[in-house]
Amino acid sequence: EQLFPVCSPKLMAGRNRITKPSDLLKFPLLHLDDNKSWSRWFEAAGITDAELPRGLILNRRSMLIDAAIDGQGVALALTTLAAWDLINRRIVRPFDIGLRLSKTFWIVCPKTSSTKPKIKTFREWLLAEAADDARRLKKLFAKKV
Repeated sequence: EQLFPVCSPKLMAGRNRITKPSDLLKFPLLHLDDNKSWSRWFEAAGITDAELPRGLILNRRSMLIDAAIDGQGVALALTTLAAWDLINRRIVRPFDIGLRLSKTFWIVCPKTSSTKPKIKTFREWLLAEAADDARRLKKLFAKKV
């Protein structure tokens, strides 16, 4: 799982388009509760002395993605939550720079339930969907290079 910037495709066109990481500083940054993640991302991008622009502070990652789709600014998104919108080009990933996250998603159930057909079927379906998204994202990003 990674955390990376996403924005409306509109921000990638025109005179003030995003072409390099420092260009993000010209747009509102959409924050999840605080701006520590943005500070870490800019540091990973080699920008250490940036004053982060103000932007909306939201309390749900899905709201950040929706605001980015609407062109309200640039959000940091998780791969799993942004996959559908990236695949359908509602948002774009302007740079390959991402923060690797130590926390990820797990399928959890009591051990005694794990062999039940409905649990196995759900698990197989969920993993197949995730694999399909990963394959489609890989193909999409391979075209960018």
